[in-house]
Amino acid sequence: MSELVPVEPFDIVVFGATGDLALRKLVPALFHRWCDGQIPATSRIITAARDELDQDGYRELAAKHITPKRSKECHKKWGEFVQHLKYVRVDVSNGGSGWDDLGKALDDDSKIRIFYLALPPSLYGPACRNLAKHKLNSANARVVLEKPIGHDFHSARLINEQVGEAFAENAIFRIDHYLGKETVQNLLILRFANFLFEPLWNATGIDHVQITVAESLGSGDRAAYYDRSGALRDMVQNHLLQLACLVGMEPPSSLDADAVRTEKLKVLRALKPISNDTVANDVVRGQYQAGAVEGETVDGYTEELDHDSETETFVAIRAQIDNWRWAGVPFYLRTGKRMQARRSEIVIQFKDIPHDIVGASHGAMHPNRLVMRLQPDEGMKLMLMTKDPGPGGVRLRYVPLNLSYAETFKVDYPDAYERLLMAVVRGNLNLFMRRDEVEAAWRWVDGIIQAWNSGHSKLYGYPAGNDGPTQSALMLDRDQREWFDDFNA
Repeated sequence: MSELVPVEPFDIVVFGATGDLALRKLVPALFHRWCDGQIPATSRIITAARDELDQDGYRELAAKHITPKRSKECHKKWGEFVQHLKYVRVDVSNGGSGWDDLGKALDDDSKIRIFYLALPPSLYGPACRNLAKHKLNSANARVVLEKPIGHDFHSARLINEQVGEAFAENAIFRIDHYLGKETVQNLLILRFANFLFEPLWNATGIDHVQITVAESLGSGDRAAYYDRSGALRDMVQNHLLQLACLVGMEPPSSLDADAVRTEKLKVLRALKPISNDTVANDVVRGQYQAGAVEGETVDGYTEELDHDSETETFVAIRAQIDNWRWAGVPFYLRTGKRMQARRSEIVIQFKDIPHDIVGASHGAMHPNRLVMRLQPDEGMKLMLMTKDPGPGGVRLRYVPLNLSYAETFKVDYPDAYERLLMAVVRGNLNLFMRRDEVEAAWRWVDGIIQAWNSGHSKLYGYPAGNDGPTQSALMLDRDQREWFDDFNA
C-alpha cells in the first residue's frame, strides 16, 4: 500500500452540515483520514447549517452516522476527533446571518482554508458572494462544488460566473466522486503506462465501449430532487461522461491537471450531437414499475412519488466520438435505478479475430474484453480465449486474467470522498472538473433534453429488478451487439 502522507494543517467549513451528504459522506471521510493520521491535530473542522443546534447537539447527530468501517481502534478515536468539530449556525442565502460568527471561528487566514458547499446548486452563488463580502475568501482559500452544477448549460454558466467572482479558477474544485475511485484513477495508468493497450486503443482494435452505472435502490429520500432531475441530468452529464472522457481521451503531455482536463474537454466537444432525427434510435429512456429487487417486492416510481411523472429513471445512449481515433466505434452509456444489482463498470470490447483457425466444433469464440469494475468490488478482468487443459484435442475456454484490488493489495484503502478531500487540501486539481468541461457536457446533454421535449422519444416502463426496458437491449441488437453483464464470467 502507498504510504499515507499527512497533509498540511487546514481549516474546512462544511456548509449544509446537517444534510445527508455531509453526515453520510463528508464527516465520516474526515474522521477516517483523522484515524489514519493524515489530518494534523492543528486542523479544524467547522460544520455550518441553519439548524438551531449547539456543539453537543451536532456532535451527537454526527455520531449516529459513524460506523466502525475501519478497525475498532479507529472507532475509539471518535472522542478525540469530535473535539475538533465545531458547529456554527449560518444562513448562506443573500442577507443571511451567522457570517460574523463564522469569521471569528476562522481567525487564521494564513492556513489552507476549504469551503465545501454541500448545498443545492442554487445556493452556490449566494454562498460565494457572502464569503467574498465578509472577506473570508483568503489567498489560501478553496471552494468545493458538488454536482450537479446547474440543471442545463445556461444555469451551469451562471453558477460558474457567480463562483468565479469570488474564487480564481485554480481555487474551484468541482467534485465528481467517481473520479476519486481507485479503478477510475488507474485507467490512465493502464492506458498510458502499458504499451500493450495503447496501439489497440482506437477504431482499429476496439469494436465498442460500454459504460454502466446501475443502482438497485429507488429514488428514496431524494425523490423530490430526482423528479426534477432524472437519470440524464443526475448521472449521465457528470459520472458517465467523465468515464467516457477517460476512456476516449488522447494521451496528455503529462499528468498535470490542465493537461489531463484539456484532453477530456476535446472528447466532450467531439461528441456527435443527438438531435430530433436521431434521438429515437440513439437514446432509450425508461421508468421503473413495480417488481422485485434482490428478493424484495417494491413499488413503481410513480407509486413512490404518489403522482404521475414523465421523469426517466433509466437512460441508455448510443454515443459517438467524431474524431480520428474513435470513428465508427459506439460508446454505449447506461444508467438507472431499481436495476438488477448495484454495479458500475466499463467494458472495452475488442474486435473479433479476422480468421478462426480452430473451428466452431471446438467451442464458441468470444471477443477479448477488458472489464473494469468500479463498484461494488473494484477490479479488472481481461477476458481471453484459451485451450481447456487435458487430452482429447482442442477445446476452447473463455477465461479471465483477474486483478481484484481487495485480493491483490489486501488493504482497506481510502474511499473516493476521503481521497478527494485530501486532494483539495493538496491543491491537486487533476481529479476535479474544469469550468469548460462542465459547460461542454451540459451542451451535449441539453441537445437530448430538447429532443425529448419536442416529443421525439417515448418513455418505456421496465419492472423493478430488470436492467432497463427491452428497448435498451434492442438498441444494441440493431448493431449486432449485446450488453455484457457477467463480471464473474
